Amino acid sequence: MADFRKWLIAFAAVALLLSLGTPANAQLTNFSCVATAGNPPLVRSEGVTELVGDVQLQCTGGTPTSVNQPIPESNFQIFLNTNVTSRIINSTTNLSEALILIDDPYTTNPVPPLGQSEPSTAGATTQQTACQAINQTNCAILGTGGGTGAAGPYKGSAGGATNFNIFQGYQVPGLTNSISWLGVPVDAPGSTATRTIRITNVRANACNLAGGTTTSLIPTLITMYIAVNGSQQVTISNPTLTVGYIQQGLTSSNKTASYTQCNSLNLSFLGLSGGVTAGSISLNAQEGFASSWKVRNWSQIQSQAAGTVITSSSGTVYQNVPGFAYNTESGFVANPSGGGSGFGLATGSVGLADTGTQLQFNFAGVGAGISLFVPTTLTFSAQTGGYGTLTPGYAVLVGGAPGGAVSISGTTASVTYEVLSSYASVLEQATLGVTVAYVSNTTNNLPGLSTAQASVNFAPLSSVPTASSSAPIPRFCQPYPLKNLFTINICSCNLLFPFVTNTNGFDTGVAIANTTLDPYGTALQQGIVTLYYYGTSTGGAAAPSPQKTTSVAAGTEVVFTLSGGGDHGVTATPGFQGYMISIANFQYCHAFAFISDMGSQKLAEGYLAIQLDIPGLNRTGVAGENEGN
Repeated sequence: MADFRKWLIAFAAVALLLSLGTPANAQLTNFSCVATAGNPPLVRSEGVTELVGDVQLQCTGGTPTSVNQPIPESNFQIFLNTNVTSRIINSTTNLSEALILIDDPYTTNPVPPLGQSEPSTAGATTQQTACQAINQTNCAILGTGGGTGAAGPYKGSAGGATNFNIFQGYQVPGLTNSISWLGVPVDAPGSTATRTIRITNVRANACNLAGGTTTSLIPTLITMYIAVNGSQQVTISNPTLTVGYIQQGLTSSNKTASYTQCNSLNLSFLGLSGGVTAGSISLNAQEGFASSWKVRNWSQIQSQAAGTVITSSSGTVYQNVPGFAYNTESGFVANPSGGGSGFGLATGSVGLADTGTQLQFNFAGVGAGISLFVPTTLTFSAQTGGYGTLTPGYAVLVGGAPGGAVSISGTTASVTYEVLSSYASVLEQATLGVTVAYVSNTTNNLPGLSTAQASVNFAPLSSVPTASSSAPIPRFCQPYPLKNLFTINICSCNLLFPFVTNTNGFDTGVAIANTTLDPYGTALQQGIVTLYYYGTSTGGAAAPSPQKTTSVAAGTEVVFTLSGGGDHGVTATPGFQGYMISIANFQYCHAFAFISDMGSQKLAEGYLAIQLDIPGLNRTGVAGENEGN
C-alpha cells in the first residue's frame, strides 16, 4: 500500500508538470510583436506635413502558413494625437502615401547604394514589390507558404505567384488622425525567426499641437497608437509610441535703417545716376535646429556631394532604403516618376515632396515710389561652429524678376527662396540683403512717407490642416509677425524766430534760404515751408493759422513781411505779435529776421533764426551747421 501511495504521488506530480507545460508551449506559438520607434526625429512646430519617425514591429511566434495556403490577413490602424497629413494619392478611395513594409524589403538598385551609408541590410533578403490596385481586400493576396524559408511568401515571385510586401494605407473617413491598412497578409514567422513590419511615410500636423511656435523647455510630443486585428491573433507590446519631438524650426531678426524723402537713393539700381548710395539692409533667418531646412530629394544631396551647382529641385531619385535617414522633405520614395510602374504602387509620387524647404520674406507698408531689390541666391553661414571643408548650403529665388527686382503690389510684397543645398548636422542661417531705391520727388510727396515692415516664414502657408490630394507638401501654418525694417522720413529743417511783430508801428521781415545748393556736392533738395504762429493778433485775437509756401528750390529764398506777405505764396498777417516756427521740407536751411519801425527811420534790429535740429548735418568736414543763432 505504501508503494502504491508513492506511485500515486509521482503520477500526480507528472500530471501537474504536464499541465504547467501546456501554457508554456502555447506561449511559444503566440504571434506577438514589440513596437519600437527608434530615435524619434525633431519636427518643426510650424509644419503641417512633418514626417514622423518610422515605427517597427518586431514579431515572433505563431504558426507559419502551410505551403499553397492563404496567408492570414490582418488589419492595421494607427492613430496620432494630431491630424495625419500624408498625401492622399487617390481622392476617390482615400488611398494614402503612408506605407507598411514587411521584412524591410530592398530593391536591386537601392539609393544610396548598399554598403555606403545606409543601415545594415542583414536579414533584409526580400525584394520590393507592391500592391498595384489596393482595395478593401488588399488584392486578395495568397502566399506560397513555407514560412520564412527560401520559398517564403515575401520573396518576390515564387511558385508562379507574385507576393507583395509594400502596402498603401487609407485615410480613415471621418477620422483625420488615423490611417488603416485592411487585409494585409502577414505570415507568422514561427519560433525561430523574426518578422519585421515597418510603418513609414506618416506625416503629422505639428502646428496643431504647438500652435506654430514653441518656447517650452520640454518639447511637445507627437504620439502614435497602433492597433491590429483580423483573422489571426497578434499581440503588440508597447502599442503607444512617441514618433516626434516638436521644436521651433525658424527664428528671424531684422537690421533696420532710416532714409530721407528728399535724397534719391541707390539710383544705379534703377538705371540712373546720382543720388545717395546706401548699403543693403538685412533680414536674418536662422534654423531652429540643425535639420530644420531640408532639400526636396536625395538627388540634391547627391549633387551637393559631387560639387555640382544645383539650380532647381526638379531632379528626383528613389529614396528606397527602409530606415535610412535621408533628411529630406520626402519620405520613402518607391517611385519618383509618379506613374503606375516601378514598384507597382498606385499612380502618384508616393513619399515625394513637392519642393524643398522654402523661406518666404514678406514686406508690408512699402511706400509709393519705392523699389526693392534682393539677391537671386542666399548663401548660408553656420550659426555655430563652421562648415570646415564643406561648401556652404544655399537657397535660390523662386520666380524672381531679372536683377532681383521685387514685385510690389500696393504696399506689400514677398520673395520666396527654395533650399537646394543644406547640411543636417550644421545649424545654418541665411541673411537676405534688401536694397531700397527711389527717386526723390518731394513736390509729389515721393517716395511715400512710411515705415516698412518685414517677416520671415516657411512657405507655403496653408489653411489645409488635414490630409489632402492637392495641398502642397511641405506646407506650414503660421505667419510670424511683421517687424520694422526701414523708414522713409520727411526731410526737414526747423527754425525758431523768437520774436516777430507787426504792431505799434513796427514790422518784421523774414528771409528763409534753401541752402542745399553749395560747392560741396550736396544733393539738391526742394520742398515747401510751413509757418506756425504763436501769440496774438490785433485786439487780442488769436494768432494766424499755419500757412504753407509753394515749393522752394535749392539756392532760393522765401522773403516776406508780416504786414504785406511776400513770395512763394506767403500771405500777410497784419497785427500779429509773438514768435514763429518754420518747418522746411529740405534738410539745410537758414533764416534771418529784421524788425524795424516803418521805413527803418529810428530803430532796427536783425537776428539769425535759432536752429532746433540736433547736430550732425555736417557737409564740409568741419563742425556743421550753426546750432545756436
